[in-house]
Amino acid sequence: MAFFQNCEGTGRRDILRAGVVGAAGLSLANYIQLAQADQLNKQAKAKSAIFINLNGGPSHMDTFDLKPDAPDEYRGEFSPIATKIPGIYISEHLPKLAQTMDKFCILRGVSHSVAAHQLGTEYVNSGNRPLPSLEFPGYGAVVSKEMNGDPELPKFVAIPRSQQRPGYLGVRYAPMNTSATPTIGSPFRVRGMSLGAGLTVEDVEKRNNLLGRLDRTFGEFEAESQLLDGLDQFGQQAHAMITSRKSRDAFDISKESPEFAKSFGESNLGASCLLGLRLVEAGVRFVTVTNGGWDTHRDNWNALSTRQLPPLDEALSALFNGLEERGLLESTVVYVTGEFGRTPKMNTERNGRDHYP
Repeated sequence: MAFFQNCEGTGRRDILRAGVVGAAGLSLANYIQLAQADQLNKQAKAKSAIFINLNGGPSHMDTFDLKPDAPDEYRGEFSPIATKIPGIYISEHLPKLAQTMDKFCILRGVSHSVAAHQLGTEYVNSGNRPLPSLEFPGYGAVVSKEMNGDPELPKFVAIPRSQQRPGYLGVRYAPMNTSATPTIGSPFRVRGMSLGAGLTVEDVEKRNNLLGRLDRTFGEFEAESQLLDGLDQFGQQAHAMITSRKSRDAFDISKESPEFAKSFGESNLGASCLLGLRLVEAGVRFVTVTNGGWDTHRDNWNALSTRQLPPLDEALSALFNGLEERGLLESTVVYVTGEFGRTPKMNTERNGRDHYP
């Protein structure tokens, strides 16, 4: 579609914007005044994102949206505690997050209508209701396609593997999966990125040059293919990362001070959040972290208080504090979600809560 402007510099998009804001009660005169004051064209601050999937569906009523005045069959076993923000209360098992409440916000109005794990996961990771005839791309794939990145780093990294797929955008926008979770205090080797035994960077360069000559020799016989094109992109990216000190350092959480690393706890989630912090600090655009164990149909309160919430409390509070200390909090979107919540009314037979989108 051609884009036109009239002699006064007003384009079709400006007119459409004016129509939308007019419907919202903002006059054209108000719109122009705000535009001239640069109130409508401020550049977004976000440069990177960390998307944390709590697989299984955590209970919102036992974490960030407690109902202490509800009847017994709804209320649950946990008590609310005050946070750093007056009037906001969260679970007693999230004391560190309560003290970092000024660094994040709680969205209590998010919902959908899909109560199945896989479909719900696809929904919240793409923003589109799943269809049998079309696979939508996840947020990370869209960011990977639309935003520039450091050539020595992947734009989209999944720890250990992603719930988000490239969908109809194609394989070139798929994430780099670490295929494992790091351990606090230990070097982290990512499969396919670390040099094999006896290999040097010079050896890799020689092999890459040979591959380039083979590609040129046989290129005329290759049909146009999105898959082949995507694989070529992967090959180029893999070579750039293997030969890049910056890339290898970004994945090495053992370079953090013991005191700082310890603040994330000893869990897989804590180590994954620390790695996510290092990656966005290095310049990776989008990171996903996957953490399981939240499907608490049975023994909900014991599972949350002893197994699920303490690591979450440590990992997220340390992540928010670390982002702030390194000047990244304003430029990094951190989104923590499950595929759905859990029923307000308790399942008393199993002492748990069921799916509740």
